[in-house]
Amino acid sequence: MSRLPDPVARRRATHGRGLSAEAWALLALMLKGYRPLGRRFTASGGEIDLIVRRGRTVAFVEVKARATLDAAAIAIDARKRARLSRAARAWLTRHPQPAHATLRADAVFVAPRRWPRHLPNAFEIEGL
Repeated sequence: MSRLPDPVARRRATHGRGLSAEAWALLALMLKGYRPLGRRFTASGGEIDLIVRRGRTVAFVEVKARATLDAAAIAIDARKRARLSRAARAWLTRHPQPAHATLRADAVFVAPRRWPRHLPNAFEIEGL
């Protein structure tokens, strides 16, 4: 008789993998000269995994962890982009940026035993 996995245990494991992927993504970004401004920001029904700055650029980063980097790259759908955009607009109302700041949505793809892949300007932030 096969037993289905406990849904609570699966959620905890998925959450733990997500936190680990975000830590790896942040490390990779920091090594590229980015400075963290926020993690796991939630507002307006959306979430931003990482918010980082380098020079005049503020990047709202979606981190996707999958079995392969290619699978992670296709995991950001229109619904996720819209949710990140709503959260980014909410963050900007609380943390106004100078007019000369460049705002963009980046992605970092994480897979086991691979260095995270950073994709700057992965998609447009809706409503900006």
